[in-house]
Amino acid sequence: MKTLIKNAQVVFPKETAQVSVLIEDDKIVAIDPSIATEADEVVTADGLHLIPGVIDDQVHFREPGLIHKEDLLHASRACAAGGVTTFLEMPNTIPNVITQQLLEEKLAMGAASSMVNYGFYIGATPDNAEELSRAYRTPGIKIFIGSSTGNLLVDEQEALERIFALTTLPITAHCEDETTVRANKEKYAGTTDVHDHSRIRDVEAAVIATRRAIDLAQRHNHRFHVLHVSTGAEADFLGDFNGLITAEACPHHLFFNVDDYDRLGTLVQMNPSIKTAEDNKKIFAALHAGRIQVIATDHAPHTLEEKAQGYPTSPSGLPAVENSLALMLDQVNKGNCTLQQVVSWMSDAPARVWDIMNKGRIEVGYDADLVLVDMNLQKTIRNQQQQTKCKWSPWDGETLQGWTVRTWVMGTEVYREGKLNLDHRGQEAQYDHARGGYWATQH
Repeated sequence: MKTLIKNAQVVFPKETAQVSVLIEDDKIVAIDPSIATEADEVVTADGLHLIPGVIDDQVHFREPGLIHKEDLLHASRACAAGGVTTFLEMPNTIPNVITQQLLEEKLAMGAASSMVNYGFYIGATPDNAEELSRAYRTPGIKIFIGSSTGNLLVDEQEALERIFALTTLPITAHCEDETTVRANKEKYAGTTDVHDHSRIRDVEAAVIATRRAIDLAQRHNHRFHVLHVSTGAEADFLGDFNGLITAEACPHHLFFNVDDYDRLGTLVQMNPSIKTAEDNKKIFAALHAGRIQVIATDHAPHTLEEKAQGYPTSPSGLPAVENSLALMLDQVNKGNCTLQQVVSWMSDAPARVWDIMNKGRIEVGYDADLVLVDMNLQKTIRNQQQQTKCKWSPWDGETLQGWTVRTWVMGTEVYREGKLNLDHRGQEAQYDHARGGYWATQH
């Protein structure tokens, strides 16, 4: 099967150029403004931009165990509609993915259900370092240094030292200091005010845990990725660690802050919590400066009924995977960043951080994971139109400019202007952990 995408504004790492892109089967086989070849399908893309598919390296798709909230089929539909062609899912399902056998079972679920490409982390526990040292077919190890489920809390120093010392896979972590959070919970015991969520899971809790994890990574010379940076203080001390340590930001920590509790209440209750407008600015500035390299969603849906229980019974988490790219394209249109930067943050950098082979760029020989976007298209986010199983978005009612109009996964079109190709199944992401990390492979 050959598909010719003609005359798109193609976004490359260093430039944007109006060229044509030829796909054959699952690969990009030619990039040439004068392609003159027969194809099974010709897509006229005048006035549209072609970007590499988004790689969301932090999602919670809830299968197995919590599929009343979300499942791989519905979540991958949301991915396809939003221009996300690869996701990496966290291990805190039921059961927790803490062994190779459970990881294999998740991979089989992905093969059966996912419309887009997939990968699954293996979770750390206080006593499974040996299992983690043998793990494979995974992007890396997830540690919950706070805010855990099941047996996934690892906050004792001896256990953390053992994991960093005995394993070789890249490590990522939820960084909130459990001791600080528990002390703050005692201070605010009995509260029903959701504003207190950001006082309980405060700046100090995030900073202590992030500094602790960075120290572990540096002493053990172990690749480490800081998830969902939520504070300006963290953003200030993140920097050039020669590819050993990388970091990411999420849309809710870029665009929501404590002022939004009055409007949205528990809908924006997250772990780590949202902080202040000044934290929003500092996190965005760190992206611009390269101290934070990746944007991911931490898509973590609950039903509206669960969210409406009231604080603190209400669970933390929100859905975002369907709208994350549009949120950032809207920022391009507002002049707050460039399209090259968005592609770097959402496609190229996550591929390199996690050593995902042949993804993240539009390049001959790379996988044909591609997204055609209309930077002039305006649409309003509506709960009832969401593909996610929970059927809501905290951005409900917000009008954005810049949207996905077509998505290809491994050369097969999975989304076109509101319609999904439900017959397609994505592929397991392939990793090459010998490549040396983000900075070593930038150029």
